[in-house]
Amino acid sequence: MLRRERNAAVQNNPNTTLVTPIAPITTATHGGRAKCLQRLARLELPVPTTVALSFDSVHKIASGHLPDIEAILKQFPQDALLCVRPSSEDPDWGGPSAILNIGMNEARYEVLCGTLGTDSAAALFTRFVQSYAIHVDRLDPDMFDDIAGEGPAALADELNAYEAETETPFPATRAEQLAGVLKSMARAWEGTSARLLRQAKGAPLDAGLGLVIQQMAFGVGQGECGSGVLQLVSSKTGMPQITGRYLRQSQGRDALRADAASLFITRDPRGPSLEETLPDCFAQLVSHAQLMRAKLREEMQVEFTIENGELRILDGVRVARSSRAAVRIAVQLARDGIIAREEALCRVEPNTLNELLHRQIDRHAKRDLLGTGIAASPGAATGKLVFTANEAQASAARDEDCILVRRETSPEDIRGMHAARAIITERGGITSHAAVIGRGIGLPCVVGVSDMRFQTRRGQLVTSDGRVITAGEVVTVDGTNGTILLGAPEMLEAALDDAFQDLMDWADEVRDIGIRANADTPADAQTARNFAAQGIGLCRTEHMFFDAGRFTVMREMIFAESSDDRRAVLERLLPMQRADFIQLFNIMQGQPVCIRLFDPPLHEFLPNDRNGQRELAEALDLPLSDVTRRIEAMMEYNPMLGLRGVRLGVTVPEIYDMQARAIFEATIEASRDGDPVVPEIMIPLVSAKREVELVRTRIDAIAAAVSTEKGATFTYNLGVMVETPRAALRAGDIAQHCSFLSFGTNDLTQMTYGLSRDDAGRFMSDYVRQEVFVEDPFHSLDIDGVGELLKLGAERGRSARPGITLSLCGEHGGNPESIAFCRSAGFDYVSCSPFRVPVARLAAAQLAIASQIE
Repeated sequence: MLRRERNAAVQNNPNTTLVTPIAPITTATHGGRAKCLQRLARLELPVPTTVALSFDSVHKIASGHLPDIEAILKQFPQDALLCVRPSSEDPDWGGPSAILNIGMNEARYEVLCGTLGTDSAAALFTRFVQSYAIHVDRLDPDMFDDIAGEGPAALADELNAYEAETETPFPATRAEQLAGVLKSMARAWEGTSARLLRQAKGAPLDAGLGLVIQQMAFGVGQGECGSGVLQLVSSKTGMPQITGRYLRQSQGRDALRADAASLFITRDPRGPSLEETLPDCFAQLVSHAQLMRAKLREEMQVEFTIENGELRILDGVRVARSSRAAVRIAVQLARDGIIAREEALCRVEPNTLNELLHRQIDRHAKRDLLGTGIAASPGAATGKLVFTANEAQASAARDEDCILVRRETSPEDIRGMHAARAIITERGGITSHAAVIGRGIGLPCVVGVSDMRFQTRRGQLVTSDGRVITAGEVVTVDGTNGTILLGAPEMLEAALDDAFQDLMDWADEVRDIGIRANADTPADAQTARNFAAQGIGLCRTEHMFFDAGRFTVMREMIFAESSDDRRAVLERLLPMQRADFIQLFNIMQGQPVCIRLFDPPLHEFLPNDRNGQRELAEALDLPLSDVTRRIEAMMEYNPMLGLRGVRLGVTVPEIYDMQARAIFEATIEASRDGDPVVPEIMIPLVSAKREVELVRTRIDAIAAAVSTEKGATFTYNLGVMVETPRAALRAGDIAQHCSFLSFGTNDLTQMTYGLSRDDAGRFMSDYVRQEVFVEDPFHSLDIDGVGELLKLGAERGRSARPGITLSLCGEHGGNPESIAFCRSAGFDYVSCSPFRVPVARLAAAQLAIASQIE
């Protein structure tokens, strides 16, 4: 049996509180709905009488302790019907369904038949019986399926069905009904399923629920009656636009039902509107909404009821909004002086900016799901399936949109990736080749698709339900959510409007850490410039060599027999590299450009298949056996830990010599008509200071030679990419020969964990689910492990060379959590993919604001 707490003074009781302007109500104790209703009462809006139950009170109800029901009921007229609605701290956490018309019984029904009419009274009673049976007594909704028609006869049938199912009459008193509703809603909130559901939405384990008990304002009756909602902005765009619906003879949010014969809110050529039908009520509604916007400092959706032409405000909820609308709403509130710019910045979740930067699938579009994988690069694109890079290039030449499907991509696929609209791979993780390139060029990408069979030779994808999707069929890739869809659903275009620009400008005014971009080509650099990156933090020069005109030259260099032969071949690449760097310097207009010297193992430039090897032999005029033998000799068991990075610079120094000369000659050329360019040259995969000494000696010598040859002086900075654990541990030794240390967290995470970033996607979800890792370490920086190496490296590097510049340039660079870590560790800047720059700028601003508040 439930025990009752007697003698509760509702007006002053913190747990069962009459909502008045001065009542002790807070969002943290009674929930957002209760607090909003109190604010509406303070604004003297026509809100029906309401009692708010606190989190503690609802928790006690769930455990068997009812509040004083009679004391609560005394706050309302004796014949008033009531409704109960949930009031959680965050509306996104959900809650049990509202119950309307509490207090309906035979006697009340007879009275309402005389005032509202028999049909309207029967409709109210019928609705309540069904709602009570389903939500309070947990009866099967099917029990009412055989009841046909409306009015008194249908009502009688429903009451009989209820009594037959429960073997008791329908509860007759308002107190009994209210007690049943409160118990049901409290226990529903504390049930296991509800807990798991709201935890998935980010609610804490102990999240509380408040309840609001409100006097019903009838939307049904003899005169002009109805209910509806109104808001002042578009939920899709955030632009000023009075929208909503009004449904005559209705209650609650009935007007929003898809099948409701609702009126428009404003005048509309398609049909009647509230503005025309009840101009005075419409004017009051707009006025109330404007007042709520100004005083509640938010765009609100007003829930209202009209009873015989008289307006009642039942609730105000935050307007639902797309990411695009969220930005405009926050910015416009700040422009109007309603909130501060700092608050506007903090109201926009940084990662939602991805939806503004890329095309997205309309959230209301129908989706025919084919498969799912890892959301590796945001945005959405539609095109015909192709299965090779050459087919992608051919499609682009025909001006046809295509989706490139590969088991996994390699550098040879880069031209096809640029030609495609999106990428799908069977293998790979968040930092795999396809993912990194996709994010860099803004190409939607889904990797690690394990629930589809890739039959690439046949040009087919086979779904888990047996459907066969062949080359040429149209599919859509949703890189934001990691899904692949059949057909072409409706899209929303990217929206970089004036509101977005204002938000970014305000972010730059307050953030206190630099934001650069990873850019490998002039096109990437222009994107970075468009997004106001403060320079290039990582230019991976190897991507410049995969152009068709350079690919063969690189292969010739690899097959050269001597140092002189290699140098002669590389002379042909020199003007191409120089032109690349001149373009980069000109685009960035004096901002810093950090160029990483050649990093990948040379075998990546060589074909693996027999046909490719035969073509290479013909191109180089060599016997096929010699080509095959050379390729086999260069293969490595673990190429990511083999002859790459600085190890190439030490053992095959001609490559770095050529690149250094190209950088310095481009520096001189780009400095002629503008500010002096100060390039930053970064040595990859360093593990020992001697590696830096050897490479630095050669680069300094080339700088001196170019300066003498050209009769020009210039300056440059040389630094190291810290991506091995040993480099982080020995940063004090290495820093003595460097101007900067840039932490490459992709490889550093890989080597710290002993975990392949290309293969981890196959099992990472299992690891996260079983709490081996809190999060995929390639997606979210591992603060405890990899972060400890970053701290050690930063401290030891700064100790040896106090003025050294510190940065992070891995894929983690655009994550708000990583930026927070870098700020606390004293880093100077982070560098991320160009399309992540706005996200990083906003996240950095929010962190700076939060630190000032603390």
